[in-house]
Amino acid sequence: MATSQSQSSALDVEHITSQLQNVGISDLPKIEGVPLYVEHNPVDIYRAVIIDHVHRITGVEHPIINNAVQWTQDLKNGDLMLPVPALRLKGKKPDELAKEIVEKFDSPLFETPTIEKTFVRFFFKVGPLANFVIPTIHKQTSGYGFNSNLGREDPSNPQSRKKKVIVEYSSPNIAKEFHTGHLRSTIIGGFLIKMYRLAGWETLSMNYLGDWGKQYGVLSEGFEKYGSEQELENDPVKHLNDVYVKINRDNSEEQKTAKELTEAKDKLEKAELQEAISKLEAEQQRLIDLPSIDEKARRFFKRMSDGDPEALKNYARFRQLSIDAYIKMYARLNITFDEYSGESTVKEEDMEKAATVLSEKGISEESKGAIIVDLAKHGAPTLGKTLVKKRDGTSLYLTRDIAANYERYEKHKFDLMVYVIANQQDVHVKQFFKILELMGSPYSEVVAKCQHVSFGMVKDPKGQTMSTRKGTVVSLADSLDSCKDFMHDVMRKNKEKYEQVADPEGTADILAISSIMVQDYSGKMINGYNFDMEKMTSFEGDTGPYLQYSHARLCSMKRKADVPESAFATADFSLITAKEGVQLIRSLAQWPDVFLNTYKTNEPITVLVYLFKMTHLLSSCYDALDRSNGNAKTLSVMYAESPEKKIALMAMYEAARIVLNNGMKLLGLSPVERM
Repeated sequence: MATSQSQSSALDVEHITSQLQNVGISDLPKIEGVPLYVEHNPVDIYRAVIIDHVHRITGVEHPIINNAVQWTQDLKNGDLMLPVPALRLKGKKPDELAKEIVEKFDSPLFETPTIEKTFVRFFFKVGPLANFVIPTIHKQTSGYGFNSNLGREDPSNPQSRKKKVIVEYSSPNIAKEFHTGHLRSTIIGGFLIKMYRLAGWETLSMNYLGDWGKQYGVLSEGFEKYGSEQELENDPVKHLNDVYVKINRDNSEEQKTAKELTEAKDKLEKAELQEAISKLEAEQQRLIDLPSIDEKARRFFKRMSDGDPEALKNYARFRQLSIDAYIKMYARLNITFDEYSGESTVKEEDMEKAATVLSEKGISEESKGAIIVDLAKHGAPTLGKTLVKKRDGTSLYLTRDIAANYERYEKHKFDLMVYVIANQQDVHVKQFFKILELMGSPYSEVVAKCQHVSFGMVKDPKGQTMSTRKGTVVSLADSLDSCKDFMHDVMRKNKEKYEQVADPEGTADILAISSIMVQDYSGKMINGYNFDMEKMTSFEGDTGPYLQYSHARLCSMKRKADVPESAFATADFSLITAKEGVQLIRSLAQWPDVFLNTYKTNEPITVLVYLFKMTHLLSSCYDALDRSNGNAKTLSVMYAESPEKKIALMAMYEAARIVLNNGMKLLGLSPVERM
């Protein structure tokens, strides 16, 4: 059994041993080959006892039992459960074995187990559980639930090397306004970085900007026609975004005109009107002689690729102005990046080196003057053909991705590289990974350390896909400001509470961000959603404002109760007997398992569902009544019938606030104390 050697962990183990002795257990059983961390997760105490008992009853090896034991998503099904068929024991029917386990299982930490078909359900006795869990939460505070051993090279050895993870996320295209469509990658990536850090990994957050390609030739053409130095200085990204929309509109009109001329000429030829045909042909020739916006952009990008200082001058300025603007937006979302890179920073020599490997190994081939990879010829028929170099010699972002992947490994020596990229790019990522695999050592060894986290798209309130080119995006800054104003108006309605908030506008902004982020987390990552302002700002239902309200209410309770934290050490939790309080304590015990499960799945919805369930249990505690005692509020701190019970209740509620705070911060939210 793995235990930390730190002083705090030693104290935790000492506390655990003391509590076990109080119920007549001299020490925890030795569990071989199973990673249990009792100092991080009180439920592992109970796992150890279950594994030991089931092993002695059935003879099944410890690791098999550990893999079979499951945590429950609904406490009515027990605190832990064992699907008996998962023990893979031959010669005995699962239902008979389940009965034998229940008959022979006996521990002062557990109620008598129950059986449902072939499931054995284990319920913890709340007395010992409260004495394990609540003091642990108060000792570990912001660390409760998070196991820093998980990110070690050897999780059983806290002194072993921390593994290193890079998470690439957000990655907007420069000079384009940060819109709600960028939100998912940004907050999912921010969540993953926080999760890995709390699991003990060394983390590096990377923003790989879309800062190269013909579109920047288009932008340069647009700025020459529509640009304003004054507007660029006032709001650079918004202005560049407007310029980009306008020049693309012109480009569409240009192409539309050419198409209309061709169609008109076809009609005239059918009518044999030669004079009119000649005039149209002259107009067509005039348009051909004038380079199109598309052609000008292509030529401009070629100059950029060739390192023309004049071509790169405005581009470098646009890039830096964009990054400066994005940093402000990221700060509102509690996001920071350790490294800003981008397509433009990939070295030409590394791309050429990769191209040489592709050619020499017969992976790439020429096709109509361009270089392609036909993955169907290399065992991946569903991935088709992909272009790696255009006919004019310019590289594509696939080429840059291949080179950048190995550059990162050379620089950072990561153990894991996570790409947070929308499911629209699933085929591209699969092609990218497959090509690296085909390239062999060292590329194939590096890509084996890579993972793609895919997610669904954010659409506008009507369910339509957003497009920067068409000017149909919903600005995230505008959305946040609108949401903030709404929240500020709600806060003003309670004048007394409003006057107690130190920074009302800042609090309103936090509530706005919570609204948006919780809506994003409210489903599995692979599912998209519509950006619905009315739904996300509601205080009814499972929303960001409701989570913040729950935290603020616990903070208010703590202020009004005026119970010193030093008193929690002597709290008598046997005074908490109401079923609502028992359920809350059981829920608090689950938090470390929730984090562990989230670590395995990468799904923030796991955390969010838990937090909402826990806040619903809190509401039940506030409303709990003893109908045999004049409807007395049995779990009210303010109306507690004795000082001792007041201390016990406040210790429980403060433990709940700590867990809620920890979960909210993991999701990237800033818990408020007043609202």
